[in-house]
Amino acid sequence: MSQIDYFTEEHSVESVNRRMGEDIDPRLRQVIGSLVKHLHGFVKEVELTQAEWELAIDFLTSTGQMCDDKRQEFILLSDTLGVSMLVDAIQHRRPAGATENTVFGPFHVDGAPELPMGASISLDGKGEPCRYQGRVLDLEGHPIEGARIDVWSDNSDGFYDIQQPGQQPEWNNRGVFVTAADGYYEFIGIKPVSYPIPDDGPVGKLLESLGRHPWRPAHMHFLLTHPDYERIVTHTFVAGDTYLTSDAVFGVKDSLIVDYVPVNTGMVKWQTRFDFVMAPK
Repeated sequence: MSQIDYFTEEHSVESVNRRMGEDIDPRLRQVIGSLVKHLHGFVKEVELTQAEWELAIDFLTSTGQMCDDKRQEFILLSDTLGVSMLVDAIQHRRPAGATENTVFGPFHVDGAPELPMGASISLDGKGEPCRYQGRVLDLEGHPIEGARIDVWSDNSDGFYDIQQPGQQPEWNNRGVFVTAADGYYEFIGIKPVSYPIPDDGPVGKLLESLGRHPWRPAHMHFLLTHPDYERIVTHTFVAGDTYLTSDAVFGVKDSLIVDYVPVNTGMVKWQTRFDFVMAPK
């Protein structure tokens, strides 16, 4: 009989992990084995009390109860603990010069209308109109034809259209554009504003307990796809925003901060330029 046949504090990890079957998926064995190792290590390091364990169970239960088809509180928890960004960073290590990824966010909607280059995505007429422009390039600086650019942002009040059904027009501040041979893109949106992530649930209470705020800096979302290149999920962030260094979901990267230049061209009040560089598959 082995000393790890029965559970003890000293050999807790071994006792749990050795119960896994012989013929299970190797990756599952690796992931769960490491999870048990680090989870038990955490419990031992902080000497978790029974009351704290029960509080954790209540927190996770409440987090699950907040989830529905429009809200995913567990993703919000992952975002605010930096896990979403860490997974994204590991999975999207790109060559030097390629545009960096950032967190996808919960407000993307499939099926946004494809619009002619230069069209406006602002349907409610609110906010400060802004011209977005740039090029989509490969690593050698050649333009990419046929790159599909899916864009979306909040409105001037800090809400996405799906957060305010019936108040905002459907597809407000959303659109899809496809590059021609020159790789150029251009559209009219609005200068985005900072907004708080939903903080009326368990994650919001956790942030408050940690002395953290729920705010995200102003940004425009971009999703770039092309059959021959890696998908890019990213934002461009407004330079000078108050929350750039304290983004609640850790999404800001220095290379994604861009200047918004004031202009006076008809109705357009701002202009910003960003060139995307796609890495080959």
